Amino acid sequence: MQFVLLIYQGTTPLPGSERWNALPAEEQKRIYADYAEFNKTVGLTAGLPLGLPNAARTVQVRDGKVDVKNGTYLSEGVGGYCVFEAENMEAAFALAAKIPAARLGGAIEIRPAEKYW
Repeated sequence: MQFVLLIYQGTTPLPGSERWNALPAEEQKRIYADYAEFNKTVGLTAGLPLGLPNAARTVQVRDGKVDVKNGTYLSEGVGGYCVFEAENMEAAFALAAKIPAARLGGAIEIRPAEKYW
């Protein structure tokens, strides 16, 4: 079964930010190493790299008119995504718990992949 993991950064320090720069160098290295290890997971297909939230544009149609706003739809913004092939949802839970954003102020949303058409 396939699961889509949506990685929400929340208050997770982003590289280059003041909060990131305030982290000890060892913690920064550990976060990078944890993401590198996560990306080696068997059955994982990483999503394309997403730009930063301030580069996002959100499109909605209101009364037949296209409305484009700067920024993310949700205030947190999705920081990344991946698809994980696993036997069950519990395996996806275990993998999600290893994603640094889950412990650093963000959250991981898991959805079973579905076929609608």
